[in-house]
Amino acid sequence: MTLVDAGPLVALIDAGEPDHQRCVAALGSLRLPLLTTWSAFTETMYLVGRAGGWVAQRALWQLVLNEDLDVATQPAEANERIATLMERYADRPMDLADATLVALAEERDLKRIFTLDADFGIYRLHGRRSFELLPG
Repeated sequence: MTLVDAGPLVALIDAGEPDHQRCVAALGSLRLPLLTTWSAFTETMYLVGRAGGWVAQRALWQLVLNEDLDVATQPAEANERIATLMERYADRPMDLADATLVALAEERDLKRIFTLDADFGIYRLHGRRSFELLPG
């Protein structure tokens, strides 16, 4: 399963985004569903809403309703790890959405992430393993 950050979701929905074609091409090589967190989904919903209003937000919801995008619920136990990650990467700074994605990757032993955020090249899973970034 492939994790997905807000950036590619925005780019997939908004054809005016500079990375739209790049993300569409990358999506063609990925097995669905993609996996994200509620924090990353909320960030995406806000960004596509600003760009395209309800029409764009409906397109994002349609990904979930069509089961092309799974929004994971993280257990309360993940909160401590999320806070620890944000503190560890405070110099970046790591935002909440990124921290939840890293924690989910650790929880589910995933390393592939569909992202436009270069910070995922710096973040480490369990402090050691690097992410496989898509698109490359």
